[in-house]
Order: sequence, then structure tokens, then C-alpha cells
Amino acid sequence: MTQRPVPRPMIEAAAERIAGHARVTPVMRLGAGAFGSPAAISLKLECLQHAGSFKTRGAFNNLLSLPVPAAGVAAASGGNHGAAVAYAARERGVKATIFVPEISPAAKIEAIRRFGAEVVIGGAQYDDAQAACDRFVAETGALKIHPFAAKETVAGQGTLGREWQLQEPDLDTVLVAVGGGGLISGIAAWFAGSKVKVVGVEPAGSRALQAALEAKGPVEVNVASVAADSLGARNVGPLVYEICKDTVDHVVLVPDEAITQAQGTLWRDFRLAVEPGGAAALGALLCGAYKPAPGERLGVLVCGANVDLGKLAGLVG
Repeated sequence: MTQRPVPRPMIEAAAERIAGHARVTPVMRLGAGAFGSPAAISLKLECLQHAGSFKTRGAFNNLLSLPVPAAGVAAASGGNHGAAVAYAARERGVKATIFVPEISPAAKIEAIRRFGAEVVIGGAQYDDAQAACDRFVAETGALKIHPFAAKETVAGQGTLGREWQLQEPDLDTVLVAVGGGGLISGIAAWFAGSKVKVVGVEPAGSRALQAALEAKGPVEVNVASVAADSLGARNVGPLVYEICKDTVDHVVLVPDEAITQAQGTLWRDFRLAVEPGGAAALGALLCGAYKPAPGERLGVLVCGANVDLGKLAGLVG
């Protein structure tokens, strides 16, 4: 068998590296019948991670495994990756420059600044911000921390899968939201070869991974979704595709209404303030895009908390 792009030992090493830097986030076991489902449901609350999302894991793994030049680190981000890199850089005493698109929510930009990073508006869309970041890196020599197209990032996110399995060793299936695919790549790389089925969840208007799996290679997609600031990559790229083509069982699509319904449910029933991308996996269960079997042990990842509280109040008011 050929070596996987991100094998388990790489994730084990990342887990050891970031221990004490990233939080161990809790699992909430809801049992059978939750949300009207015949499955035994549990929620992995990664929304409680430092800086509000899973991306803190990958950020720390990059900073702790690669040499950081005098110019510091740079990243392009819709918000969550930038906040995570800014947080990790602050904790390590490193300068961070974060490039964000104009569509980034004010709450996420404020979080990046709060963690001490310099914020640069890098154009209208995420790809424009990435291009601006790449120019900055070429000019300054800063270390670029990519949100998904880097093995260090994917291995860092894979520590979430490892942690989840230690907490919930009897899982049959996990539902994982997909943007650029770094998160699902890491989790799927960890569960590869096990009995756990990894199912991706994408907004119907932002389906870069599903399109890549159908085309048998990365392709560009148009993006239009309420979750576009975190699940809005137009292309998953070769590394994510290479991992996911053999390890992700399938991808389901959810409408924006199911995502906002999931946000409202998480706040109303559990007092969890979760952003659209963080609620997408639960949305797949609520709208029937994923239909579990009776008795199936289903883990649902709640992965991001950087929500505009005013907008959240509008959903549940």
C-alpha cells in the first residue's frame, strides 16, 4: 500500500506537539432520539476551542514544527484561520499579518485584532486575500500558514479526529463540515482504515469537495452561501483531494435554511452560539441530507463559534 499523504504517525506527532497549546474540547452525548433521529447522537464541541474554532490546532502545529523568520507569519483567511493564527502567534511571541477579504464578518476581524495581529483587507473575495498574502510573503519572507493546502495544517486538524476517537471509541459515523477541506482531510486521515465512516457536509452553494470527488480532481466552483465566510473555498486543491478521495465516504449538501435552523437549535436548546459553518454538520441531520440508521452511533462536529451575536439573535428572536 502506498504511503498516505498525512499518515497517522504525523497526526500523533502533531498531537504531542500541540498538547497544552490547544484545548481538549468536550463531547456532549445526547443518546437515541435526539433531534428525532433513530441514531445515538453526540456533539463534539470544538466551538469551545481557543480562538473559537478547530483551526487553532493547525496553526499551532505549523508554528511549532516550522522555523519562523524575523518577518513572522502570514495567512489569508475569511476569519477563523486568521484568528487562530493570530492567537497562536501571540502565544508564541511571533508577529502575525492576516489578509482578509471584504466579506469577512466584523466579529471575526475584531477577533484577529484582539489577538494582536495586523489585519490587511486583501480584496473582495477569499482568493483575492490569498493573492495579497502570497505577494507579502514573497516580499518579506514571512512564513505562510495555509488553511488547508499544507500537511502541517492537515495533521494539526487531524488531532481533532484522534481526540474524538479517544472520547468516543464506538462511533460509526462522523459528520464534518467542509470549506477548503483541511478539517475533513485531517479527520479522515486519522480514521482511515477504521470502521468509522467520515461524511462531509457542504452548503449547497459551496460544494468544492463534492465537485472534486465527482470530477476526480480539484475543480473551481462558484460560491454563494450564508456560510461562505468559513465554508467558501472555490477549490479544495490537490492535497485535500488526494486525502479525501480514498478516505471520505461521501459528501452531502445542505441548504442555507438548514444551516440557520441548526444555529437556532444549538442556541435555543444548548445555549451554544455557533456560526453558520460551525452548525452546517448538524444542519445535515436536521434536514435529512444525512439519514442515519437505527442504532447508528453518530458524531456531529460543531466546529466554529465566531458568530455575529446580532445576527444570531435575529434567527431565534
